[in-house]
Amino acid sequence: MSKVRNLAKASLQRRVSDEEWAVRVDLAACYRLAAHFGMTDLIYTHISARVPGPEHHFLINAFGLLWDEISASTLVKATLDGDVVEDPTGSGINRAGYVIHSAVHRARPDVGCVMHTHTQAGIAVSAQENGLLSISQHAMRFWNGIGYHDYEGLALELDEQVRLVRDLGDHKAMILRNHGLLVCGESIAQTFDLMYYLERACRTQISAMAGDAKLRFPPPAVAEKTARQFRGLPYKAKKTEWKALLRMLDKTDPSYKD
Repeated sequence: MSKVRNLAKASLQRRVSDEEWAVRVDLAACYRLAAHFGMTDLIYTHISARVPGPEHHFLINAFGLLWDEISASTLVKATLDGDVVEDPTGSGINRAGYVIHSAVHRARPDVGCVMHTHTQAGIAVSAQENGLLSISQHAMRFWNGIGYHDYEGLALELDEQVRLVRDLGDHKAMILRNHGLLVCGESIAQTFDLMYYLERACRTQISAMAGDAKLRFPPPAVAEKTARQFRGLPYKAKKTEWKALLRMLDKTDPSYKD
């Protein structure tokens, strides 16, 4: 079986550019990391990445695979209009994944990766009237930097795309009301970093509210300062955390590269 997989990998790797293959490997790593940190919803929700080049293609998970099964050679390549360009497993893609991710990639040329989750904490915060509260350092990172999109049902209809991108605006994070979380970044590494800490902020909020104790809110000026400090951290550009996470994957299961 491994020989068959290796042959398929070699065949696909020869058909795509080195730049695309590198994106495929990073995106597969992102799926594996999300699975490792408990951000999955069986075969649902999605992470996508823009394919380098003028074609405006993007990569997304093959529908039906668990996130810890995804590898570089199983990712589906599609156009912004929903045409499948490369589908190594023949599984196709989830309609809701196409609607949400193609909308962001089309509207935001600055975005290289989009990540959408249905975690318990993310959904819980999305169902709270006041949304994300600035009660933790992780949450203050998103001060005045998060959008909100009202729930309209399963994201299957193309007309919702206009409202999705309107509500996202120029933010890198958005809470989908009664639904879950969405983040986007210039790179896959940045996108995972944002989602990891947005998820942590949501978990912290749910835990802090569980005992019905009075919450302490730092002054708005402090929250704004904290967000500004996060934006200026010099080591973020060096992908320090991402490199550490890839080392972890390489030690435990490097098959994401297949």
